Amino acid sequence: MPAHEGTRTYDAVIVGGGHNGLVAAAYLARAGRSVLVLERLDHTGGAAVSTRPFAGVDARLSRYSYLVSLLPDKIVRDLGLDFRVQGRTISSYTPAERGGRATGLLVGGGEKRTREAFAALTGGEREYAAWQRFYGMTGQVAERVFPTLTEPLPTREELRRRVDDETAWRALFEEPIGVAIEANFSDDLVRGVVLTDALIGTFADAHDASLAQNRCFLYHVIGGGTGAWDVPVGGMGALTDALAGAARAAGAVIATGHEAVRIDTDGQTAEVTYRTADGEGTAGARHVLVNASPRELAALSGDTAPEPAEGAQLKVNMLLKRLPRLRDSAVDPREAFAGTFHIAEGYGQLAAAHAQAAAGELPAAPPSEIYCHSLTDPSILGPDLAARGYQTLTLFGLHTPARLFARDNDAVRDELLKATLAQLDAHLAEPLADCLATDADGRPCIEAKTPLDLERDLGLPGGNIFHRALSWPYAQEDTGRWGVETRHANVLLCGAGAVRGGGVSGVPGHNAAMAVLGE
Repeated sequence: MPAHEGTRTYDAVIVGGGHNGLVAAAYLARAGRSVLVLERLDHTGGAAVSTRPFAGVDARLSRYSYLVSLLPDKIVRDLGLDFRVQGRTISSYTPAERGGRATGLLVGGGEKRTREAFAALTGGEREYAAWQRFYGMTGQVAERVFPTLTEPLPTREELRRRVDDETAWRALFEEPIGVAIEANFSDDLVRGVVLTDALIGTFADAHDASLAQNRCFLYHVIGGGTGAWDVPVGGMGALTDALAGAARAAGAVIATGHEAVRIDTDGQTAEVTYRTADGEGTAGARHVLVNASPRELAALSGDTAPEPAEGAQLKVNMLLKRLPRLRDSAVDPREAFAGTFHIAEGYGQLAAAHAQAAAGELPAAPPSEIYCHSLTDPSILGPDLAARGYQTLTLFGLHTPARLFARDNDAVRDELLKATLAQLDAHLAEPLADCLATDADGRPCIEAKTPLDLERDLGLPGGNIFHRALSWPYAQEDTGRWGVETRHANVLLCGAGAVRGGGVSGVPGHNAAMAVLGE
C-alpha cells in the first residue's frame, strides 16, 4: 500500500503513548528502527501518570494506576530507565469487630508479628499456618510463571509442566478460586483478604464458572516472581516520564495532540491517518503497534468489534491534613495505611456486594481498599505539605460495574462515594471528613472516578482497567507467537488487551517490539 505523496514512512507507527506504547517505542528505536508515536492527549503516559488534581495544592498523585508489581526488572535494565520502586513493610491491615471490640488483622512487620496478629484475631495457629502454606504455593508458581511473560507464549501444557505442581495448577488454573480459599481457610475475614486479589477491576464471584477471578488472582500473585506490590518512587508518572525520555533519546518521535483515526493496511505496508488541531495528516509504516483497547483497534482498522468490556471499580484520590485515628487503638495509623487497608472485604461481604451489584443495585456495604503512597514515598508531596504532616490516600472500590452508573453517573458516583466512606468511617475514631485537606478554593481534596469517567478520560472501554477480561498466560487458538498478533500481519496490539496484558507491566509493549524485531 503506497503512502500518499509527501507522507513520511516509518519502520513503526505506534498508536497511543501509554506506558506500553512507550516501552515498544524505546525498544524499537534502540534497535535502530524509525519510530513515530501518535498520542491523542497533550501528554504521554495514559493511565500511568502523576498529576496535581487539586487546585493550588503541591501534591503529585498517581491519579489512575498506582502500584507496580508486573513490570519486569528486565525492561527497566534493557531500557536504562531511571526508575525505582519502594517496597512496603506492611502488606495489609483489615479492621474488624469481634465480640463488640474493635480489632483487626495486620499482615507484615515480620513473621513473628504477623503470626501473633493471626492468633489474636482467630484464636489459634491454624489460619496462619494455612496462610503460609497457601502463599508458599503461589510464590512457587510466581517464580516459574513470571519469567515466561517476556518470552514467546508457552502452550498450556508447557506452562503446566513449568509450574510442576498439580495441586497449585488445579487451584489456580482449573477450579474456581473460591474452592481453594474455602478448603484452606476458615475465618471469614482471612478468606476475604485472600479473595480480594481475584477481584481488582474484575466483576466476578469467588465461584464464577468463567474463572475470570482466577486469571485476575494469578496476575496479582505472580508479579516480580514474588507477588509483591510496590510503590513507584516519584509517583506513576516517574515511570512514563522515564520511558518517554528513553524513547526520545533513542530517536523516537513522540507527537502529542495527534489522534489516530484510521489504519489502512495490506499486511505489508500501512498508512495511519491522524487528526490534530490543524487538520488531518498521514504517516506510512511497515508496522503499526496499537497501544489502545481491542475495541479501538477494531474501530481504527474497520474490523468487527469484540464483545463489549465493562469496568467495575471506583477510584478515589484524597489528600489529608493528617491520617485518621483508628477505633483499633492497638495499631498505629501509619502502619495500617502503609499497606493495603481492606474495608468491607470479608468473604461474606464480598459475596453479598457482588450479588447486589449483579441485581442492578449499589452494594449496601461497598468493598474497597486504601493505601497511603506518601508514607512510603513522601517525595510526591511538596516540602511544605510534607513538613506539616499531610498524607495522600488512594482508594480502590470493588463490585461497582459500569452498568450501575448508566442512569446518572454524577448522582450514582456521589451516592457510592458517600456509602464507601461510611464503611471506612465505621472503623475510625474520627470522621475522615475532618482529616481532609482543602484546595486553594476551599474545597475538600477528594476526587472520585467511576468506570464511565475512566472511559471518558482515558478511552478505557466500559472503564475496564484491563481493556477486556484478562487472558491466561499461555497460547490459545488465535493468540499468535507473542500474544500481540492480529489478523493483519503488520498490525500488532501492544496495549493491556493483549495476551499477558493488564496492569502496569510494559509486557505487551516489550512483546510487540520483539515480534517486530523477529525475536
